[in-house]
Amino acid sequence: MYHPPSSPMSTTHMSVPPTPRTPMTPQSPLSTSPIPESNIPPPSPRTPRPAITLALPSKKKKKPARSARAIRAVRSLFRSFPILTPACRFHSSLPRNGSGASVTRQHDGHVHGASRTTGTLFGHRKARITLAFQDSPGSVPVLLLELAMPTGKFMQEMGAEHLRIALECEKKAGDRMKLLEEPLWTAYVNGRKIGYAVRREPSDDDLTVMQLLHTVSVGAGVLPSDMMETDKQGVEGDLAYMRAHFDRVVGSKDSESFYMLNPDGNNGPELSIFFIRI
Repeated sequence: MYHPPSSPMSTTHMSVPPTPRTPMTPQSPLSTSPIPESNIPPPSPRTPRPAITLALPSKKKKKPARSARAIRAVRSLFRSFPILTPACRFHSSLPRNGSGASVTRQHDGHVHGASRTTGTLFGHRKARITLAFQDSPGSVPVLLLELAMPTGKFMQEMGAEHLRIALECEKKAGDRMKLLEEPLWTAYVNGRKIGYAVRREPSDDDLTVMQLLHTVSVGAGVLPSDMMETDKQGVEGDLAYMRAHFDRVVGSKDSESFYMLNPDGNNGPELSIFFIRI
């Protein structure tokens, strides 16, 4: 039987030579084609956090000097004498704090008998302001409070007038807790209730701020926000701070006062903070 010869084009296994590709021309600068991912520059790295080298606050009580002991002995001796009341009385022009005790200031503005401490106010402008007290600028805060007031508003009011912050807490029967260890306070600013102040332990961001300011004794400014965990707080922008020396006056176990020393040398403080347990 006759079979017609198969055509060369009908062969299924026929190899076809590949078509040569034309070389690609480089894209012009005005080309709108997308840039390959390999050519996209990586995002700028965040500023690394500094190592925390803050010293722990000292818990040892300082022994009084011999001169202080001698003064106390003389005072106790004079207290044993009868008190003679003069016929005429002089009007007292000394300022009074929130607990009613008079405050005597020296010529340089320091409160007589007060101890020196470092106070720092800081926070993002739309976030709550934080108040921290330290024994020295290079130590861990001994007290850290968060006030129910935005940082920007607090700084604005402080620049306009003298602020008096009163923090009150309730006295509980049989409670031997120290005054500054109370966890919750009712906060007043110039007699106006603003909410509450909460004592808390320093966070990583708080310690970072203290570490960045460990060489600053007095001053104000802003800190870069890329060192802080702002994503967790939901706030943006730089972190504002203000640091100054405070005179700490202990009235009793239920009252303490902090008076900010004006760095300009004026006698009047710009900020006074009163802790009262009633």
